[in-house]
Amino acid sequence: MVYALTLLGNGAIICAVRWDPQLHTPMYFLLGNFAFLEIWYVSSTVPNMLANILSKTKAISFSGCFLQFYFFFSLGTAECLFLAVMAYDRYQAICHPLHYSTIMTGKLCRMLVSLCWLIGFLGYPIPIFFISQLPFCGPNIIDHFLCDMDPLMALSCAPAPITESIFYTQSSLVLFFTIMYILRSYTLLLRAVFQVPSAAGRRKAFSTCGSHLAVVSLFYGTVMVMYVSPTYGISTLMQKILTLIYSVMTPLFNPLIYSLRNKDMKLALRNVLFGRRISQNS
Repeated sequence: MVYALTLLGNGAIICAVRWDPQLHTPMYFLLGNFAFLEIWYVSSTVPNMLANILSKTKAISFSGCFLQFYFFFSLGTAECLFLAVMAYDRYQAICHPLHYSTIMTGKLCRMLVSLCWLIGFLGYPIPIFFISQLPFCGPNIIDHFLCDMDPLMALSCAPAPITESIFYTQSSLVLFFTIMYILRSYTLLLRAVFQVPSAAGRRKAFSTCGSHLAVVSLFYGTVMVMYVSPTYGISTLMQKILTLIYSVMTPLFNPLIYSLRNKDMKLALRNVLFGRRISQNS
């Protein structure tokens, strides 16, 4: 049910952005691409999880495991970059409103989206290749619902501290630089918002940024516990719960978060889901 609702919610956002002319703006273009990314992100883990629930063998091939490992981390990295790009978009919209349309052109938006996908998918082939070359022995039972770093390293016969350090350093750098950029953007943005003379203007600015901040907090809060802080003191059950939150629940909540306080998006989603005509005058 969660998987179906995630596909429905994010698919509806993509359709709304595509079909509603009022949503043909840089912010919604990025949001539509982000929803597309979320569909692939949740699909990298949940279908196999559902198959394991229904199957008696609960097995995954060696190549299938590392393919899932690659897509899971590549899509996760792309999500971090998307959130940073969306923070940049909100910063330009509020801090430089007069130049926003000339800065956030369609060409720049397409280039930023392409870079998010490229960097995300080009960052992990080499580290994951070296991890796949480690000798694996024992029962080969992965104590997780997906092929993650810690469960795989637990199956390795030989310790690989250098490989493990490189992988976690790379993941930490991606998280650190993107979250620092997001925090810097919102610090400057909030400073500009508090200088707005009207209360209505401040409320509108907070409304456009509140949903993005909620998504950032939910995603980064759980991911940084898993991949930045040492996980040796975290129980296996807690690691599974944290992974479930940022890999399954976050893509489910994102359509709700982005649409609840956005009148244009709510109207467009209503048209997509219930087949109502889009009012050009609303």
